[in-house]
Amino acid sequence: MKRYVELLLNWFYENKRDLPWRKATNPYHVWISEVMLQQTRIDKVISYYEKFIEKIPDIKSLSEISDDKLLKLWEGLGYYSRARNLKKAAIKIMNDFHGEFPNNYADILSLPGVGEYTAGAIASVCFQLPEVAIDGNTMRVYCRLCDLDLDISNLQVKKAIANKIRNILPENPGDFNQAIMELGETICLPNGHPKCLECPFCYSCSAHLNQRETLIPRKIISSQKLEEEYTLFLIKYKNKYALHKRKTDLLKNMWEFPNEPGFLTYDEIKEKFKNSTFIKIGITNTHLFSHKKWFMNSYFIEVQDQMNEYVWATIEEIESNYAIPTAFMPFLAYIKTK
Repeated sequence: MKRYVELLLNWFYENKRDLPWRKATNPYHVWISEVMLQQTRIDKVISYYEKFIEKIPDIKSLSEISDDKLLKLWEGLGYYSRARNLKKAAIKIMNDFHGEFPNNYADILSLPGVGEYTAGAIASVCFQLPEVAIDGNTMRVYCRLCDLDLDISNLQVKKAIANKIRNILPENPGDFNQAIMELGETICLPNGHPKCLECPFCYSCSAHLNQRETLIPRKIISSQKLEEEYTLFLIKYKNKYALHKRKTDLLKNMWEFPNEPGFLTYDEIKEKFKNSTFIKIGITNTHLFSHKKWFMNSYFIEVQDQMNEYVWATIEEIESNYAIPTAFMPFLAYIKTK
């Protein structure tokens, strides 16, 4: 593998993308970008990252921001526990590291929400520590180069690949980690669609030479998702709509339209909202999470009095002040037409 390192780095220096978090090796900036890039495409992250850094420019401001403002900035990125962990980690840095981002792998790994990959990326890119950053891109590139028919969802496979790559890290490990991930993100693509003719390893990649690049690597994942049904109440009083904070673990403390598990009938809705002046069947929506699938029906309901258990806000206030999960965005779009 060592013979590939120089070739990979040369390719990276000539082809690396101009990304805002690469303009300096500020650990705060790299940390925010790496967390945002978990489960989210780069093209979507860029605008979120730039707005986040503008509004929350440093660790101290992140530790002090209100949860509502933080989640509003994160609105649309999903996996909101990432944002909550960022704040928890910022508080830990202020308390345990005197407000300075830790500069060794173990301390970085101790931060809430930071796993081995993120810790390795920050340690190598910002502090030039000889740490690996192993993600799906890295494992895919390695397996194809060596023509290894391995299940990259297996933890032992990941550890074995990490140990192999650790042995070939060059003096600039941060550049190497970024380079192999960049190759996986732009050239050595997943799902059987690599751009082999554009790859610097086109004539030395074992899987390509053996015409097996579309078969490697394997990733065995259960496709079954837990299905849940909900009925949403789009409750309007004058020009305001009812909101409340979600109390269950998934999307906890996010603002949502009131809802109940299961599909309620029109008659059940009429019985529940006896003080309503108007009830109409609304839109439906299906939303996929990593492990769940939600089916949601809605009812548009106009009421005569505000209910104390809810927060009431205009559409403009909802859009500017309340973080609404993506699952509920179609319903927000729907009430804007009413």
